[in-house]
Amino acid sequence: MQITFIDTEESWKQMLPMSYTRPVAEVRVGILKLHEKWGKHLSAEKIYFRTRDYLQNLFHAPSENSLTILGNVLPSEGIIRLIKNLKEGEALVFQDQVIAGFYDKDEEFGLGNRKAIQLNEAEQVTHPWDIFRINGAEIKNDFELLTKGRKSQPINDPHTKTYGDQIFIEEGAKIRAAILNAENGPIYIGKDAEIQEGALIRGPFALCDHSTVNMGAKIKGDSTIGPHCKVGGEISNSVIFGYSNKGHEGFLGNSVIGEWCNLGADTNNSNLKNNYANVKMWDFATGRFKDTGLQFCGLIMGDHSKCGINTMFNTGTTIGVSANIFGDGFPRTIIPSFAWGGASGFSTYQVKKAFETAELVMVRRNKELTEADKGMLSHIFEMTAENRVWDKK
Repeated sequence: MQITFIDTEESWKQMLPMSYTRPVAEVRVGILKLHEKWGKHLSAEKIYFRTRDYLQNLFHAPSENSLTILGNVLPSEGIIRLIKNLKEGEALVFQDQVIAGFYDKDEEFGLGNRKAIQLNEAEQVTHPWDIFRINGAEIKNDFELLTKGRKSQPINDPHTKTYGDQIFIEEGAKIRAAILNAENGPIYIGKDAEIQEGALIRGPFALCDHSTVNMGAKIKGDSTIGPHCKVGGEISNSVIFGYSNKGHEGFLGNSVIGEWCNLGADTNNSNLKNNYANVKMWDFATGRFKDTGLQFCGLIMGDHSKCGINTMFNTGTTIGVSANIFGDGFPRTIIPSFAWGGASGFSTYQVKKAFETAELVMVRRNKELTEADKGMLSHIFEMTAENRVWDKK
């Protein structure tokens, strides 16, 4: 089985700023990325992506006809069953939108002359806030997928207390004097991950490979950390992508943090408005604020963005790629890519300076900022220039 995950213009725009730096199927929801879920369900031998031109150099494109799936769709038993029986000349369709079919590498992804196989339901990760909204349910789904028929490593530490039986520990994980409560949902601890002394964790929760929960951290349910992350303080219903840190005290709730981000000590975000009204967040597809339909909604932060100590984020804040936020007061709730500043004003974070920071951050994790990475970030810098309105003054 070879699978290609495709981004339509609409599906890609709706997932900004997370999709600035990745195809939508590269988004992590639950324990696994979207394409990893499909790959395991369908025993895929190869995974390909059809995405924006400037991203394609970083992600393998298909070279032949393959099963093509819309990148924001979640697998379900019903869809998987239909896909396994799907024939050439057919397409799965949900609400007039093609979900899957067999397509050539450059063929337009649409119904065309294909026979439509109608779906009654199909769950999609349409906007970034959907990531944390469904994260708890997806942790449960992925936990079953990853642990079925397998045996967890034991917890040998006598000072660690557990509640519930849905706790799975991968090889090399270390846990010391922690409390793990899986009564409301499973807890998954990845390879070589570490939970330090005094950490309090409630499921559903996933700590991905090589990540660390620092001493005294308080992690509430429906949260995913990692891989290669370090977290502390209080975290609730949030997803932190790989290689990002929230190592100190401070609250993060109902939020999504991209890769290579860092939240300074005592950074806090609001996730509930004072009047308890639904939260509106910036929708890149329409260029205006959109009612999320959620009462709890916090911070969305794109890759390579950072904030200084004591940063305060208002309810429903969205930050682009490679932004650097600092200073007192609440900054605006939509912060463009490559912004430098805070509540007192912004200037442009020049791309050369952004490269220098990214290189220093990545070398600490034995990673390199490649020429392909620089090309991608340079393209994002140019395509988001119109959003940096202070440049026009």
